[in-house]
Amino acid sequence: MKKLTLFFTAIVFLANTHALPAEKDRSLLEKLFNKDLPGGAVSKENKINKSLDKKIISKNINRSCKKVGGRSLLEKAINKDLPGGNARKNINCSSKKEQVKIKANKKNKFFTNNSDATQNISVYTGTFDTIDKEGDDKTTLMGVEHKNKNLFRDTWVGRFSPTTGAFVTKKNSIYLYTGIEADYYLGPINISPSFAPGYYEAGDGKNLGSALEFKSEIKIGVDLFKNTNLGYSYSHISNNDWGDVNPGSDNQSINLSKKF
Repeated sequence: MKKLTLFFTAIVFLANTHALPAEKDRSLLEKLFNKDLPGGAVSKENKINKSLDKKIISKNINRSCKKVGGRSLLEKAINKDLPGGNARKNINCSSKKEQVKIKANKKNKFFTNNSDATQNISVYTGTFDTIDKEGDDKTTLMGVEHKNKNLFRDTWVGRFSPTTGAFVTKKNSIYLYTGIEADYYLGPINISPSFAPGYYEAGDGKNLGSALEFKSEIKIGVDLFKNTNLGYSYSHISNNDWGDVNPGSDNQSINLSKKF
């Protein structure tokens, strides 16, 4: 009987000191009563978790935003935020996800500019078939082009938008085209490569061998004023050997564009 009593006492002692855990963090005695006893592992863990939760919550609640527009002269003089002033605490604070987005946008400045304009109209004039060896097809050209920024697509290689335009030469040659153009910004300087298939009619000018022609172009421009850009472009037009002949045409022009 004494041995049984000592054995039972040892089990209770070990259970209360958590030397024999049976289910998760509960001792055998707590499991027997189906209740967390004061000073047990579960209650201790709950206290720790609650204290951590309080720290996290207080950290989130006490996080304040920067002042909008800075302090007024009066607030600076007394070194204190007045009621109704520019300080804003716990209101419209950006979350971590929003901060990540802001940082990501800052990294993509090479693909974007600060203009809110969406429509871009360009007029240009220059030389058609500028490297004509025979000298019988070289002539002047005039054209217009439209680009809608609302239809842009951001990709890992740049920002693309559709472009549509047309030009006519002094020898009544006409080219109508539509394609895509990419934009890259280096401060006030922008570089815009583009590719556009189109319809070509020779008129009294150079026979390019097919009605379907493809124009590859590179533009380099500089912002003169807000939403106004002056640039230079060089383009090549050919039919990719799909026509009867494929002499091609190299062209250059001066562009003036305005964003609306």
